[in-house]
Amino acid sequence: MLRIGVLGAGHLGKIHINCIKQIPEYELVGFYDPDKNTAAKVASEFGIKSFDTIDTLIDAVEVIDIVTPTIAHFECASKSLKKRRHVFIEKPIVTTPEEANALIQLAEEANVKVQVGHVERFNPAFLAVQNSIQNPMFVEAHRLALFNPRGTDVPVVLDLMIHDLDIVLSIIKSPVKSICANGVAVVSDTPDITTARVEFENGAVANLTASRISMKNMRKTRIFQPDAYITVDFLDKKAEIVRIKDADNETTNDPMAMVLDLPNGKSRQILFDKPDVFPINAIKTELERFNEAITNDTVPAVTIHDGVRVLQLAHDILKEVNKSVKNIK
Repeated sequence: MLRIGVLGAGHLGKIHINCIKQIPEYELVGFYDPDKNTAAKVASEFGIKSFDTIDTLIDAVEVIDIVTPTIAHFECASKSLKKRRHVFIEKPIVTTPEEANALIQLAEEANVKVQVGHVERFNPAFLAVQNSIQNPMFVEAHRLALFNPRGTDVPVVLDLMIHDLDIVLSIIKSPVKSICANGVAVVSDTPDITTARVEFENGAVANLTASRISMKNMRKTRIFQPDAYITVDFLDKKAEIVRIKDADNETTNDPMAMVLDLPNGKSRQILFDKPDVFPINAIKTELERFNEAITNDTVPAVTIHDGVRVLQLAHDILKEVNKSVKNIK
């Protein structure tokens, strides 16, 4: 059983605390939150110890779960790694690529496990189709949300789009070739809606849109590859695979089969598949996987390098957005 402590007891921190209490492989030693009122309420609600400082909590555990505002990630992770604690850190991993590279150095020196909380990797709809994604060449993602003041301290790219950037980088195994992006700040001081086109060296393309000022919530991704079209609804936890294969004589003569007759004389059959999507708690699952990585000395499901690569791409998109804003002005 691994002794674990949580840094940050806000909305998401409370969810993490609740999940950890349900994982028998962890011993939840306690948490730290700088807001004394919040700390008192959470300690009472969950029946766990509230520590007075970050350092005393780090000293009392083997694993640190960082669920603070992003601006505090680097300080919390640095302190933890310098004391050779395993670290689970929410997305985005830190604020800047420079901090991210420094964190990699600290993690290597500490020789501990670090996992980044890109939770959509554990969304049951994505898990249901993950093995069917073989050679994606075009990805289209829409992540739209109703306005919520929480999270507006960072651009929508770091708040929402980063989820889809992580999914894209996890399925397209090729370096980024070029980026085109633009965005608009509507209600906050940073872009509230952004669209980006990311081209990869292998020819794959990803078009992504993220908005936190929409009239409805949507988290849908469409993935196209040579033999299939795959849709993932991250919000409603649904997935569908449309496969295409060459039609044989038996299929061609079947009146119920959906067959396309092509101009070159060939026929192709369209097959619809709705894979089973098993309900799971994605946050609980990612924390369980981190425990397994530590216990079995295996590579975490979402590595520190994954988190840094996504952060770098997000910042590259932000640079393009800022260029487009300057051109408009």
